[in-house]
Amino acid sequence: MADTDWIATLQNVVSEIINKYFVAILIVLIGFVIGKIAGRFLLKALKEIQLNKIVKDISGIRSSLEGIISHFVEYFIYFVSIVMALRHIGIYTDILNILSAVVIILIGIFIILSVKDFIPNIISGIVMHQKSDIKEGDIIEYNKIRGKIIDFSLLETKLETKTGDIIIIPNSNLTKNEIIKRKKF
Repeated sequence: MADTDWIATLQNVVSEIINKYFVAILIVLIGFVIGKIAGRFLLKALKEIQLNKIVKDISGIRSSLEGIISHFVEYFIYFVSIVMALRHIGIYTDILNILSAVVIILIGIFIILSVKDFIPNIISGIVMHQKSDIKEGDIIEYNKIRGKIIDFSLLETKLETKTGDIIIIPNSNLTKNEIIKRKKF
């Protein structure tokens, strides 16, 4: 009788472990499927509203913002499903919380670093457009470079020199330094 109790206890422990890990794997698989579907759906929705075109029209920047946002959502769902699976297994200690905090901090640093030049250029572009001091077709001199403005967006200004070279100047540089408006080359 003692042997049967031991075997039954072992069977219960093994079946609990198998069930726990099976459910955890199932959570991860479902999370990955949901993440992939949500990423694709969001990508289609953002392409439908033409987010990249809107950003390009507003800022003059070609970006793949649609893809970046959809991938971010997809990977976020992956991360959440992995966290849920680990918690189901019983790994929900401080290590998991620290890992989550590190991921959030890294995402924050990435966002800050990616927009550190973008924001000053946008603000400078808005100020320059409102002042209307320079516009496309004007001939300006900037840092001893003389050229005709061929494109003037919110982020940058493109100059064409007398020799045909194209110079791209971030708008924040134009607002920080002296610009001389010339009548001719």
